Amino acid sequence: MDFSLDEDQLLIQETFRKFCEKELSYEYVRWMDENVDFPPDDLWQKFVDIGLMSGPVPVEYGGQGLSLVDTMIAYEQLCKASMSIALAVGVTNGFGVRFINELGTAEQKEAYLPLLAQGKMKTCMALTEPAGGTDILGALSTFAEDRGDTWVINGQKVFITGAHAADYLFTVCKTERDAKKKTMSWSTIMVPREAPGVTIRKIAKISCHHCESVEIFYDNVEVPKANTIGTRGNAFYEIMTVLNPERIGVAMMGVGIIAAIYEQCLRYVQERNAFGGPIARFQSLQTYLADMYINLENARNLTYKAAWLCDNGKPYHLEATMAKLVAAEGARHAGTFGAEIFGGYGICNDYPVSMFLRDAYQIQFSPISNEMSRNMLMQFQGLPKSWA
Repeated sequence: MDFSLDEDQLLIQETFRKFCEKELSYEYVRWMDENVDFPPDDLWQKFVDIGLMSGPVPVEYGGQGLSLVDTMIAYEQLCKASMSIALAVGVTNGFGVRFINELGTAEQKEAYLPLLAQGKMKTCMALTEPAGGTDILGALSTFAEDRGDTWVINGQKVFITGAHAADYLFTVCKTERDAKKKTMSWSTIMVPREAPGVTIRKIAKISCHHCESVEIFYDNVEVPKANTIGTRGNAFYEIMTVLNPERIGVAMMGVGIIAAIYEQCLRYVQERNAFGGPIARFQSLQTYLADMYINLENARNLTYKAAWLCDNGKPYHLEATMAKLVAAEGARHAGTFGAEIFGGYGICNDYPVSMFLRDAYQIQFSPISNEMSRNMLMQFQGLPKSWA
């Protein structure tokens, strides 16, 4: 068993570490958090230039064909700098590329994967609805009516990350009225954001300001049948090829938050003096830091293990769920006690801890709540289903 990175992976890590130091300083990240709702175009182009957007796209479509582990090595550096940036990149690299590459037709792959690799196309996934997110099977009501060569969509989505900046919304809809099971009634449809009848409204929230979440309203939105992704009526099962890797990506966001706060706090306790010396000597603060360090190691190991299992064609749904859970709770712990370590400065915007603390709350329930994660893990261990 070898946990070390190879030479190529070390190069990826160092390249993106230096990139983030140069292009994603906290001063700039803070400016984005206060002034924009999505990364500016010039920054997006820098992501393209360094190969971030082409990374997961297969070589035959103009990408690099990187593994999920390799992608996560680069992604970890982004997550340490800004969870908003990680989200903005993830909704295209994680959703757009996987939907098209895993479920798209040959024609769809030829048309869209090169655009994704070139950074000329942004995407999001529109799944969650006002009636529920974790209970999406019971909550989903957005309906696409079959009108021959077109779908006509009516409904509403909520908490959709980056939809206001996306070119296409991968919208999960009901398409079958008489399906024997709810799980056989969904289809995924690629909806142009600027299609007539699509209305988007931003949601005011405390977290991830430079990659906003929005509501989407569909009012008789007509979309060609050619925009169907995957098999009609089978989206509930097919989107697992997107949702399970999403948990790995979100886990890495938690890893990034823990790492960023831990590094800032470790430095701060050695610089800050109180009661005649550095506060690093205080037992309570050492306990906070030790717990952060342990949580970081556990979250990082689980996240990379889940990514490795995915790359090697092995079942990874349990590890992906555990990674998201451990990383999310570790991020919240780091944010809470990081703010304690910084005292009054911990809630001031001049210091990054306050931003990471706010952002950490977004991954406690997204893309799956921590409580449901625990229930699912035990269901897969053979215990009774606890939410039916």
